Amino acid sequence: MSRRTFDLGVYLVTDRPALMGRELLDVVGRAVAGGATMVQLREKTAATREFVELARAVLGLTRPRGVPLIINDRVDVALAAGADGVHVGQDDMHPADVRALLGAKAIIGLSVTGEAEARAARGMPMDYLGAGPVFATATKKDAGAPQGIPGLAAMLALSEVPVVAIGAIKEANAREVMETGVAGVAVVSAICSAPDPHDAATQLRRIVEAGRTR
Repeated sequence: MSRRTFDLGVYLVTDRPALMGRELLDVVGRAVAGGATMVQLREKTAATREFVELARAVLGLTRPRGVPLIINDRVDVALAAGADGVHVGQDDMHPADVRALLGAKAIIGLSVTGEAEARAARGMPMDYLGAGPVFATATKKDAGAPQGIPGLAAMLALSEVPVVAIGAIKEANAREVMETGVAGVAVVSAICSAPDPHDAATQLRRIVEAGRTR
């Protein structure tokens, strides 16, 4: 099976309520220009047609820079928009079904919280795990209990695929997170709510790259 290569280093998860009144395309464009390596479009309330149109618009920003666009949960939106992949949670479509629909080259991610879910994910046909929440977060209401650095390390040890950490990660704690050996950090408010999304992405990228060289 021929899988795509991708970089989980600075993984931006969008959240329109966190944009401080700014336009999503503006923030995403600035973040990608600043060093975001992957973008997940998360739209829990958008109508399907709006979601597809928004995904196509975001692709216009990410694809020229070689940054994959991942759609949260909605396989139909990913197919319609021509996105690079889908990220699913524990209650969403099974990764095997996502793979069957999207094909071998799609990038598929799965959220896990705790060792039991990380262990159960072994053998599933996804490309990476989103492990967390590392720290307590208000961004995602159903995120579960914070796992802390030890919990993240435990999930990483069980994973057969690269792991991106998520959950209230920001510039101040990203270095500690990277020291576990994860492939990158997934952030929401650290970029979406930053005064300068370009600068925020640049600073996070520097921390990630420094962590990889240790």
